[in-house]
Amino acid sequence: MYEWDFSVIYQYRWLFLQGLGVTIAFTIAIIIGGVTFGLVASSCLLSRFRLLRVVALAFIEVFRCTPILVQLVWAYYALPILAGVEMTPVTASLLALSCYGGSFYAEIIRGGIVSIDPGQSEAAAALGMTPGLAMRRIILPQALRRMVPALMNQSILQFKNTSLVSVLAVPDLVYQGQMVAHDSFRPLETYTAVAVGYFAILFPLTLYVRHRERVSGAKR
Repeated sequence: MYEWDFSVIYQYRWLFLQGLGVTIAFTIAIIIGGVTFGLVASSCLLSRFRLLRVVALAFIEVFRCTPILVQLVWAYYALPILAGVEMTPVTASLLALSCYGGSFYAEIIRGGIVSIDPGQSEAAAALGMTPGLAMRRIILPQALRRMVPALMNQSILQFKNTSLVSVLAVPDLVYQGQMVAHDSFRPLETYTAVAVGYFAILFPLTLYVRHRERVSGAKR
């Protein structure tokens, strides 16, 4: 019978906290980057220019249809060779995860925009608004309310995806857990503590997303 001993793990609590801090900071950064890429890609998808639509669609399909782990490794090892630039593990991770998330954010944003009744745009045009002004003041505010649950769900996935940056030796929660497991020889306790850390953050967020989905559904 295995004897659990979490007292050993407690000695490494500061490493876990540092790793959790890196994970949270990474999550915020890749959400911001992903939403930015998503806004640009969705705008291109809705553009009347075919070339922009093709480029945006290619971006979305490439990142949606390849594993994120492969993208991370490719960004760190292959991209510097092809682009001739220095790429740190942190930079490669931020770029890959932001592009990956952006491909999903783009479809969420595009879907939210096209779900708005076209009559709204026609009414704005009748009032003399430019398409850009109508998008900012009329379309996007309404679409955003519908997009919030899906955006939050994708952001939760982004939080979980940060666990993969440990393969590039980025000192996130998983990487610090690996170091603790090797040093303490208590892998069961270590990875249980890591799992608890993720669960403690993600479970309340998941409950909130469900609440927002119910509220959003009731308002339609």
